Amino acid sequence: MPPSRRDELVDSAMKVFYSNGFHNTGLDLILKDSGISRMTLYNHFKSKDELIVAALRRRDEMFRNNLMKFVESQSKDSAERILAVFDALDAWFNEDTFNGCMFINASAEFCDPDCPARRVVAEHKLEILRYIQELCTAADLCDPKELAQQINLLIEGSIVVAHTVARVSNNDQSLSDAAQRAKGMATKMVENAKPPA
Repeated sequence: MPPSRRDELVDSAMKVFYSNGFHNTGLDLILKDSGISRMTLYNHFKSKDELIVAALRRRDEMFRNNLMKFVESQSKDSAERILAVFDALDAWFNEDTFNGCMFINASAEFCDPDCPARRVVAEHKLEILRYIQELCTAADLCDPKELAQQINLLIEGSIVVAHTVARVSNNDQSLSDAAQRAKGMATKMVENAKPPA
């Protein structure tokens, strides 16, 4: 089934917002990229803010689905799946289109914690945390809730380092370094959280 005009518009907006930022992107740029008329845009969205929320929701769905598919394809062992999250990050960091985390970027642009965009950002980050906690619980690791919080900090930190440091030329950081260092730390944390034999 071909995508609807609304889906095409949201996909285009997601791509353009990710490349250029939310405040720097005018609707004309999205309309040009999508080939969709302004009237069609306003038939589906009352404002740019509504389109931003739709684009963030689409990115959330795509990112989490891709992450879970990758992780589940790597191993049936839940502890190994936790570590595979960092291999998924490594692959993402090395994509030509990598421009940091769309949700971290959005949180930097939308300061009001009660605005709809910020709520979607928080929902996305909490869903990732929930997934990590599910993996920690399935692996029968000690204190899975706390361990998931700690591993999540490694995930978020590696994303920021990859985007803010490794993407800048003339330094000794590769795009893989942040993910692989975080994986090394997570490996020790997972080993220490295994119950005594």
